Amino acid sequence: MSTASLVTAAAGPVPPTVRDVLAAARRLEGLVVRTPALSHPEVDAAAREAGADGASVVVKHENLQHTGAFKVRGALNLLLGFDDEARRRGIVAYSTGNHAQALAYAARHAGAPCTIVMPTDPNPVKERAVRHLGADVVLHGSTFDDARARAGELSEESGARLVGAANEPLLVAGVATATLELLQQAPDLDVLVVPVGGGSGAAAACLVAGALAPGLEVVAVQAAASPAAHDSWRSGDLRTAANTTRAEGLAVGCGFGLTQQVLRERLADFLLVSDDEIAAAQRTFLTAARTVAEGAGAAALAAVLTHPARFAGRRVGVVCSGGNASEAELRRALGV
Repeated sequence: MSTASLVTAAAGPVPPTVRDVLAAARRLEGLVVRTPALSHPEVDAAAREAGADGASVVVKHENLQHTGAFKVRGALNLLLGFDDEARRRGIVAYSTGNHAQALAYAARHAGAPCTIVMPTDPNPVKERAVRHLGADVVLHGSTFDDARARAGELSEESGARLVGAANEPLLVAGVATATLELLQQAPDLDVLVVPVGGGSGAAAACLVAGALAPGLEVVAVQAAASPAAHDSWRSGDLRTAANTTRAEGLAVGCGFGLTQQVLRERLADFLLVSDDEIAAAQRTFLTAARTVAEGAGAAALAAVLTHPARFAGRRVGVVCSGGNASEAELRRALGV
């Protein structure tokens, strides 16, 4: 256990239900990509070489989603539910990148103003994309948590809706449509591995699996350099922890009440991987699947390659949650 500190948990929002997920699927029909779920023989070979004998891997390619990541599903589901006054006031959010792009995309679709607070040295690919989508970008602080504090101040000053990355039931319900699709595409999965920053993707997977595929194990994975969600789940309390991972989509320094509640009820296991193991999985995606994964997007595959005994002999779904990798990140993964 890290030298984490307890966070006082206040009463938070109620988690969505599978009925909310089905409503989100109807709302998002035609607005999001039904991303492919593909098997790659060379990825299976890499899993076997790592020690996961008999494993077969199915990749849910959310890196091919609008904005290059799964989060747009949740953002659209949230913004499409706004009334006229809420649209006029707009939204403020804090993000290291993919949440920001998703909200900027959804706000443009809904006609709502959008301000995004990002740490002062963001992934340039993601920052450019957010600005291109028409959002105002405020750079503040060195971490996700610094950006979160500033976003709260801006929301109070402007009256815009503060949109968090995890404690948002409509975001989780929207994100859950990816798991709903995957179960239709690959109904024979034994285990589903999902990367965790704030935990919306893993919580969403738990909700859908619990309702529609009770025999399916959901396994979360987080960067060992930013283990707050992992530590919160293991302890049963919301915790803060060091937040130093290079994978900005996983760079979250605290647990979130809504997602942790769902994870405690349904999650089968929670694994950690190092930044170097994530980079190795990015390299495997590039060379074995011919696909670009950012660090967070490669974390699920990293879990399979790093903890092979956990997945041997099983049909494993891995969520490639995003593909917004910078050039420097890809060079590092390839060792060039």
